[in-house]
Amino acid sequence: MTKDRGPDEPDSPAALPEPVPVRRLLVLALPALVIGVVAAAVLFVLEAVGSALELLAWQVVPDLIGVDATAGWWIFGVLAATGLLVGLVLRYVPGHGGRDSATTELIADPLPARSLPSLALATVLGLGGGVSLGPENPVIAVTTGVLVSATNRVRALVPRALVVELAAAATIGALFGTPVAAALVFTGPASAAVGRTALWDRLFLPLVAAGTAAVTMTLIAHPQFAVPLPDYASPALADLWSAAGITTAGAGLGVSLAALFPLLHRAVHHLPGPVLAVTLGGVALGLLGVIGGPVTLFNGADEVRELVSEHERLDAAALVTILAVKCGALLIAAASGFRGGRIFPAVFIGTTLGLLAQTIWPSIPLTVAIASGVVGVVLAVARDGWIALFIGVAVTGNVPVLAVLCVAILPAWLVVSRAPEMIAVPSGAGPASPDRKSATAW
Repeated sequence: MTKDRGPDEPDSPAALPEPVPVRRLLVLALPALVIGVVAAAVLFVLEAVGSALELLAWQVVPDLIGVDATAGWWIFGVLAATGLLVGLVLRYVPGHGGRDSATTELIADPLPARSLPSLALATVLGLGGGVSLGPENPVIAVTTGVLVSATNRVRALVPRALVVELAAAATIGALFGTPVAAALVFTGPASAAVGRTALWDRLFLPLVAAGTAAVTMTLIAHPQFAVPLPDYASPALADLWSAAGITTAGAGLGVSLAALFPLLHRAVHHLPGPVLAVTLGGVALGLLGVIGGPVTLFNGADEVRELVSEHERLDAAALVTILAVKCGALLIAAASGFRGGRIFPAVFIGTTLGLLAQTIWPSIPLTVAIASGVVGVVLAVARDGWIALFIGVAVTGNVPVLAVLCVAILPAWLVVSRAPEMIAVPSGAGPASPDRKSATAW
């Protein structure tokens, strides 16, 4: 005789997720569309200003005074000056750069509106000055703060938590030029929060925002994320072993960076104030830039293409140097107070690791080597398997490599799953506050 199941048991119809009313989804779709456009606009403006500063510092001024922008002394001078300027912003500009990016996840609570101008200024200075951090964390923070402030009067219609979620999804969609990345990032939290709500109902509005942002960004900026690589159409059994080894090595490297990161952050924050700390960080980045050359500067998105295009002229020793310099630059930039994200530099580090592996073992397909290195390092830095797989495929622009990566990521996850995250604890008893008191206390 079969026992009748109760209403709360898993197989009971009453326990199945219930759909969100279509009318509510349609009503909220309009704000999601607007949020998508705003997120793309914020990203475009910040990147455009950063690019203008980059052009000024690395091309216009050197050309005017007749110097070589790739010379070691110029690289050192620009990065040291960038550190000084960012430190002055964090110390004296109202808002003091908001929260330290080293202490925040990709998605965090919204900042007060007074913090946003200083955060935007510190971000564009770093982007233009060649600091080894990406735009993702501060752009999401600025977009979220702008949208939360703008929607305060309609909070009954669009709850604050939903605005934060949609702003983050839209910014991720704009960054990668596709809503797929946002869908993968939000699948985990959406699944955990599903309860009696269907998963795709939870993802509907983030996808609207991310899709709108991706389309808007594509129309106004035509972002290119993929690196030109040889076609890879026929996965082989040997590639599984190679990919697993490279991915696991990348995860181990990323975990090592994550373990060192809070120690360096704590040491830097014993210095008396952000002006000294970030200036010294800029000096250290300048020295590393002299050693590694221009390819090791900036967030790495454009430099990845340059590195891949020139990899045949680089031997293993040169790649090891570039790898070590970029790892050090990421740690110093993030720990010393510069505002920026860690995912884009992780992509460069993973690409360099893949190139190194392929240089040592030429039988490994180049596409497999690079994709595997990227997946391993991004997995350790972002702690998200979906986004690591997505970026690995997006960088190579090759879908067949996904089958290999889905296997290769499994041993890498065993390395990462119990390891520390690449995030620092804010100085003081609680989370860093963007007011003057916390900035003065450093």
